[in-house]
Amino acid sequence: MDTAIIFGITGQDGSHLVDLLLKKNYSVIGVSRYSSTDNTGRIKHVLSNENFKLVQGDITDVFSVSGILKEYVHVDEIYNLAAQSHVGVSFKQPGLTWDITGKGCLNILQSIVDLDMLGCRFYQASSSEMFGDSSDIYENGQRYQNENTKFLPQSPYAIAKCAAHYATRLFREAYGLHASAGILFNHEGPRRGENFVTRKITVAVSKIMFGVQDLLSVGNLDAKRDWGYAPEYCEGMWKMLQVEKPDDYVIATGETHTVREFIEESFDVLGEEIIWEGEGIDEKGILKSSGQMVVNINPRYFRPTEVELLIGDASKAKTNLGWTPKVTFKELVKIMVTADYNKQKERHEKK
Repeated sequence: MDTAIIFGITGQDGSHLVDLLLKKNYSVIGVSRYSSTDNTGRIKHVLSNENFKLVQGDITDVFSVSGILKEYVHVDEIYNLAAQSHVGVSFKQPGLTWDITGKGCLNILQSIVDLDMLGCRFYQASSSEMFGDSSDIYENGQRYQNENTKFLPQSPYAIAKCAAHYATRLFREAYGLHASAGILFNHEGPRRGENFVTRKITVAVSKIMFGVQDLLSVGNLDAKRDWGYAPEYCEGMWKMLQVEKPDDYVIATGETHTVREFIEESFDVLGEEIIWEGEGIDEKGILKSSGQMVVNINPRYFRPTEVELLIGDASKAKTNLGWTPKVTFKELVKIMVTADYNKQKERHEKK
């Protein structure tokens, strides 16, 4: 039985990765941050699994990290998914974002070296946000980003991710550590936090349908993102640690859609059509069936620096790992809207 440690176990990706590893008969140690309140909502279903153990630790404290690794020194795989991962929040809390997202990765890597754990395999969760507005042109005039595209980070979060990414590469080259970084583009699902725009949309749309909420307020409607399905992306993480040679990989769908399209598709899942009226910050989304205004623009959600386009080229992952996305954009939106709609329906029926 292989053993894996997952830092950031309580997040969306941690919860999907532990599901995957337990199905593959791993023994899994999940590391969560110290908290006075219960933060295990996404992993409650595995807490009683005999092959899973939850431990508390602080990734910003190298002594905490090394203490955990010292106890499990013969571990086979280590996944660093821990991060302050909300881009907007990183502008308000850049120091905290740096400590968790950047320094935290370095703490793990240095502990691996200090404890002579170079036989284990390490995965770092890098991010498409590192590219900023950088891109390469490949075919039909479409701009894509791949492993060779330069980084132009546009947020404190992206800067911290770049530092962690380069640290992973450094330790791979300097110490021979099997360390791989997955440059994952936006990946979503029903376990996504409600402060992220996709989940914010699907929750709001569901509440609007039940009259619980009147309005969805968003920022840049025309920001383009490459959205995929989170469980598939976690499989990509695992695949990176199964190949003999460590490397960096883009994981993406190769399609881009706007926030506007995500909203339209979300309402469409529930049989509603959105009509757009006005321009700029005065633009409104109107339900065609009732004339009700259900979407507006709120400047508070604009970022100080906006990344207009993210779209990934995952050709390398397809060739070397055999990884390809299966869930389409429409299917992703339907999965998320259906899950949130059913939650609202259940609450409504209980009243």
